[in-house]
Amino acid sequence: MTHIDSTVKRRTVMRTALAAGLALPVGGALASCAGGGSGGTGSGGGKKSATGKTSADNPFGMAAKSKVDAVIFNGGYGVDYVTFAGKVVEKKHPGSTVKVSPSTQIAQQLQPRFVSGNPPDLIDDSGANSIGLNTIADKLEDLSSVLEANNFEGKKISDTLYPGVKERGLVGDKMVALNYAMTVYGLWYSSSLFEQNGWTAPKTWDDLIALGAKAKAKKKYLFVWGKEASTYYRTLLIDSAVKEGGDEVRLALENLKPKCWSLPAIQGVLAKMEEIVKKGYMKPGGAGTQFTAAQAQWSKDQSGILYPSGSWIENEMKSQTKAGFKMVGIPEPTLTSSSKMPFEALNAAPGEPFVVPSQGKNVAGGKEVLRAMLSKDAATNFAKTKLAPTIVKGTVPASGFGSTALQSQIKMLDAAGDKVFNIRFVDLYGMNPDQLNPWNSFLSGQLDAKGLTKAMQQVTDKVANDSSVKKVEIK
Repeated sequence: MTHIDSTVKRRTVMRTALAAGLALPVGGALASCAGGGSGGTGSGGGKKSATGKTSADNPFGMAAKSKVDAVIFNGGYGVDYVTFAGKVVEKKHPGSTVKVSPSTQIAQQLQPRFVSGNPPDLIDDSGANSIGLNTIADKLEDLSSVLEANNFEGKKISDTLYPGVKERGLVGDKMVALNYAMTVYGLWYSSSLFEQNGWTAPKTWDDLIALGAKAKAKKKYLFVWGKEASTYYRTLLIDSAVKEGGDEVRLALENLKPKCWSLPAIQGVLAKMEEIVKKGYMKPGGAGTQFTAAQAQWSKDQSGILYPSGSWIENEMKSQTKAGFKMVGIPEPTLTSSSKMPFEALNAAPGEPFVVPSQGKNVAGGKEVLRAMLSKDAATNFAKTKLAPTIVKGTVPASGFGSTALQSQIKMLDAAGDKVFNIRFVDLYGMNPDQLNPWNSFLSGQLDAKGLTKAMQQVTDKVANDSSVKKVEIK
């Protein structure tokens, strides 16, 4: 059995256990967290959620002097923005408390709590080790009620948000997640470094390869990567391929079609990536380097000149970014002059999926924290401190709070117009962990494009052929 086989089999066991309400096996990846995980509230799960009287100021009926248990992914955005919203809730509901527990192992820590009927009240199911929305959809609250409620300023929440928020959180007809951060994916670089060297930001893969030669002449690499973030290059591959082939490519991947990874657009981009690897334009050693350390090779040491990421990257690396590093983003490159979508087209959508488990002890409290997060003060605080917009409109000034990266995000969104798309299947089915090893091997030069294609198709087919996994049709 290959590593991919064993990993997919383990995750299938987890999904089956969740669906059946069975106890997960203690061993392997779950052995260290079988006791309840981060932010545990003790045993005795399955009790009815506490509620109070509903009113205009308390639309979900949060009980007086109650406790809210939130487990938040501690990634590029940290967790303090949820703590900020929690303080707002505590002020609004005197005597209540909001406990925010950080985690980088969401699936490992929280799957046992779901099985035992004792999940937290609010979860940010994000990061490489997310559970996957489709896996737990039937155990989550429908969050449409949050959009219908008024925010703390008295405005209907749905009227204050960017389009597509509800659609992004749907599994079937149920809105199981509220994605909070407006994420823009692209290539990031220092405009000051490029200006110093007379380099032009690339728009095509041929431009990229030519730039790699120029970087090598300056004893720099085109790209760097870290082991936990090797799949950032999967996103780069998919986004460029979708621009090249349009909906045919996007829908084949999203709907787990046979041989979807062999489509010409994907293979065309993958061939360019393989050329970059073979020419030595990837900095060696990424498969053994922690991802923020690798990213610092780009933002601080500048031994690599480009990095594919979502717009969380500036905040994630703010303490490890060289002075004078004017960070900006551009869309992913196109492959040919006949691409179905233009260079300006973007993978951009609400990200950071927040969910409220139905078996939480304080369901109303979980929703109330979300209501606080969607109010103007909390959304503005996020944009200012994380240098990224939320789904709440009108909270980022033209100055971008002094951030060149945030300014470039707004420019990218404006230039894209309606040429915006997003990819959901990786998050829906929790596939990222199974894809990390093949991508690390490919970027290291140990696996060729043919081998990577086979590995990615194998992961996709395992999910597609697993009858225990409810499929979501993407249109």
